[in-house]
Amino acid sequence: MIPWEKIDTARISGTEGELRLMRRGREFSIMLGTNELMNSRLSGSEAALATLAAKKIEQVAKPHFLIGGLGMGFTLRAALAVLGRDAQIVVAELVPAVVAWARGPMAEIFGDSLNDPRVSIQEVDVADVIERHPRSFDAILLDVDNGPEGLTRKANDGLYDVSGLKLAHNALRRGGVLAVWSSGPNAKFPKSLSRAGFAVNEIAVRATGRGRGVRHVIWIAVKE
Repeated sequence: MIPWEKIDTARISGTEGELRLMRRGREFSIMLGTNELMNSRLSGSEAALATLAAKKIEQVAKPHFLIGGLGMGFTLRAALAVLGRDAQIVVAELVPAVVAWARGPMAEIFGDSLNDPRVSIQEVDVADVIERHPRSFDAILLDVDNGPEGLTRKANDGLYDVSGLKLAHNALRRGGVLAVWSSGPNAKFPKSLSRAGFAVNEIAVRATGRGRGVRHVIWIAVKE
């Protein structure tokens, strides 16, 4: 077995938390403490986050997407694959080192996605983008934690409470969709989405994108 090698570390703004980029052969992992936030072998559910959201707004001629969290780019690349040439995709990534990793050690994984003319990478908190852009997006995709609570930093709790979800609701255009990724179920979160004005559908998706492996959860919430 090839041992894991630590490639780089990055502090998360406003916290004592530290991300670690690990590599084993051609496999990459991003860790926070003992939690694996993402792995280059498990991309199915993150890709589904984009494809399921895009399906909900497929009638929109020039869709405007906001993706919270660049990660390993699975959601971004899936969105690029299904959206037309007139789409716009803003990716909000809080940790600048994650963008540097995408252009450096993980460049082979990302391919040309960061240079696609439809893509704008912003090194900023996605919550700030949501708050500053009312009625601007057709889809908001959140994959910044391992579920609807602040894992990477406590301040992210504000993305998932009713007040934060109402801000997301306000940032969406009529019929827009909020899609949230989670490593597992959360019984309270769909109720919060409903209280914020969304019609909610919870979908279990295999982490690998195939018929085996652990199931992750995606909430597809449509602005009513």
